[in-house]
Parts: sequence; structure tokens; C-alpha cells
Amino acid sequence: MISRIDLRGDALPEGGALRDLLPRAEFDVEAALEKVRPICEDVHHRGTAALIEYAQKFDGVTLEQVRVPAEALKTALDELDPAVRAALEESIRRARIVHREQCRTEHTTQVVPGGTVTEKWVPVERVGLYAPGGRSVYPSSVVMNVVPAQEAGVESIALASPPQKEFGGLPHPTILAACALLGVDEVYAAGGAQAVAMFAYGTSGPDGCPPANMVTGPGNIWVAAAKRYFTGKIGIDTEAGPTEIAVLADSTADPVHVAADLISQAEHDPLAAAVLVTDSAELADAVEKELEPQVAATKHVEDRIKPALAGKQSAIVLVDSLEDGLKVVDAYGAEHLEIQTADAAAWAARVRNAGAIFVGPWAPVSLGDYCAGSNHVLPTGGCACHSSGLSVQSFLRGIHIVDYTRDALAAVTHHVVTLAEAEDLPAHGAALKARFGWKVPTQ
Repeated sequence: MISRIDLRGDALPEGGALRDLLPRAEFDVEAALEKVRPICEDVHHRGTAALIEYAQKFDGVTLEQVRVPAEALKTALDELDPAVRAALEESIRRARIVHREQCRTEHTTQVVPGGTVTEKWVPVERVGLYAPGGRSVYPSSVVMNVVPAQEAGVESIALASPPQKEFGGLPHPTILAACALLGVDEVYAAGGAQAVAMFAYGTSGPDGCPPANMVTGPGNIWVAAAKRYFTGKIGIDTEAGPTEIAVLADSTADPVHVAADLISQAEHDPLAAAVLVTDSAELADAVEKELEPQVAATKHVEDRIKPALAGKQSAIVLVDSLEDGLKVVDAYGAEHLEIQTADAAAWAARVRNAGAIFVGPWAPVSLGDYCAGSNHVLPTGGCACHSSGLSVQSFLRGIHIVDYTRDALAAVTHHVVTLAEAEDLPAHGAALKARFGWKVPTQ
């Protein structure tokens, strides 16, 4: 059901050589880019008419308008299962607690007497958020995108999610209910690359969508490709690829827990990655044995879980020691990394590369997906080696404000002129000399 990679016996290679030995899903955004380019440009030129046409082509629905009516949001919330509403409210509450603590405050540094640099934090003016609607419905992704944007102070928030044939061309009602709970009333029935293009270019008309400064949220390869296409025109969070879990475990780990956690990510998508890194062959055997009955007892077996576990992106990786295991998980840079070892907190503290780290047997990835308070929009495909998950900081821009008096400028002018001339940019120095009668002030 799942393959093995045996890295025992020899010294582990460094850097890219080690990464090349580890399992990873094929996710060719560059190839998809050429297919989304004409879609994006069609939305640019035809706006809402193009969105309606693509809804018919890709989603099998006929739309009269793309923007979701206010009454549909209210109805979705009114008809939401009370237990689901309570769970979403608790998810929102916990997310707000964590994300509110991420907010930054303005800070002024006195560099020299009379010379200060202030850093102020300004939220992005308008964001477009994407909530997937393919194999599963993700109201949790609505929470994870909206809460940090709201806590950052973003004034204009719009959300897009694919239209659903089953629900008359509206996005899934649980998505709409989550928007209503969060106070997001600008919602569009649009999916895929065309939704990203709608946010990037904007559309006109009575239900048109003003252009956004930034687009965030997970999606399929077409969404990722559209984000790449618009990089530079709008801000993006990340080009999200298939979801990943890596578990670093030793002989103290419970194989029932490990198997369940691997399966929990495998049920997302046939390209989902489930990786166990362990120095215990006995644990590897026990987990492999435990996968069979747990897989048989759940849903989505043939179309998602079995292909995901059997795919080249999933494996049990055997290492000589936890020290080697730490090198492996750092090279892998998992979206989600569980540490199920003795003294798990100490090992977790040494991890450098992961989107989010889950410590010990009582912090499974599923907790982070919904109700830990952390954010589940995380870097995939090894991007955790250089990128962070979604946070309040994602929606803020730091701006430096430079305020110097005449004397403070005079005291440093000779250095500025010297550096300007060293770079063969004499006009830079002249901009200061002009303020002092074209002479460098005497020190």
C-alpha cells in the first residue's frame, strides 16, 4: 500500500542530493501556466461574460450573475446544522486569539540625534480570497483566510468559490454560511484560474468585482498556475500544491495514531503526500500493518486514499537515528510535520523547515486543520524551506518613514556623497550637496 525508502547504513547526502532521494508529488505549474493564460486574458477582456461561460464549461452550471445574492448568504447560515455552526464559531474564536497576537505596532528608532526611522504597518486595501470546492468543501479555509485578513485590518474582503450544480450554481452552502458568520458579504460563484483573473483584473457591471491587491487561498493546479501568471501584478500567498504530512517518529510512537494521521492527509487528494520518517523498523512494520484495516474502514478509499498512499509522493523512510531523521524532515520541508517521539518538544524545537509543527501524540494535523488556532494555509512542495504559512503579516506592508533634521543630515552627508561616488552615481550625492550650497558640510 505504501513504499519504503531505506536510508540506513550510509552517511546521508547534503542539501539537494538528500531532497532528491525523498518522495514528492509531480506538480508542474509551468505546464499548467500555458493553459490558464488564455482563460485569464479572456476574463480580462470579457469580464463577467467569460466567468459565466467558464461556469458552464467547467462546472456544468448556467449562471445569471456571478455575485452571490445577500439573501443566499443569510439562508445558508439560517439553515446550517447547529453542530457545524458551533464548530465553525469555535474555530473562528480560536483563530482570532492566535492571529490577533500577530498584529504589529508602529515603532520609531532614533538612529542619531535628530534622525529617526519609523516603521508603520499598513494593511493591504483589498484582498480576494479563494475557497476550493472540488473533491471536498472547505469552510475551514474560509476561516483561515478571512480571520488573518480581518485582524490585519483589511477593509475590503471578497471571496470566490466554485459554483456547484447541486446547489443551483451557488457555492456550497457551508462555504456561504462560513462567510456569513465572518461578516463577508461579497462572495462570487467563480472557481479555478478564472476566479484569480477576476480578482486580478476586476470585472464591470452591476455585480462586477473590483480588482484586488492580493489573492490568497489554496486551490488546484490551475489556481496555482494563475497565481504564478499574475505574480507582479497582484500579491499572492503561495502556489499551493498537493497537501503533505510528514511524521518523525521513534519506537515510542503509537502505530495506530501514525497510520490514522497518514490516512487523514491521504483522503484529500490522490496526489496528497503521506511520509513517515523513523529509526524503528518495528514501528514501520506496525504502521504498515495498521494501514490496511483503517483504510478499509473509511471513505474515499479507491479515488483518493489508496492512490495517495501508493503514489511516488508517499513512503516510509527508514533512517539510522533520529538525528538522521531530523536531517530528512528538514530537507523535505513538509507542509505539516508531526513529531511523535520521546521528548517530542525538544526535537520539534530543532526543526528548521516545516509549514507547521505538531508536537506529541495529542496534537494531530487534523487539530490544526480546524481548531488549534493556528493557520492551515501553509507552504507545500518543499517551500517551507523559504516561505511561511498565511498570517496577519501576510496582509500587512511595512513602510519606513525617514525623518532627519538639517543637522542630522549634515552629519552624514560626507558618507552619502562618498558612497554615491563609489557607485558612480554622482547625482545622488549632488541631491545632498544642493541642500548645503553645493558643499559637503565640514565634520
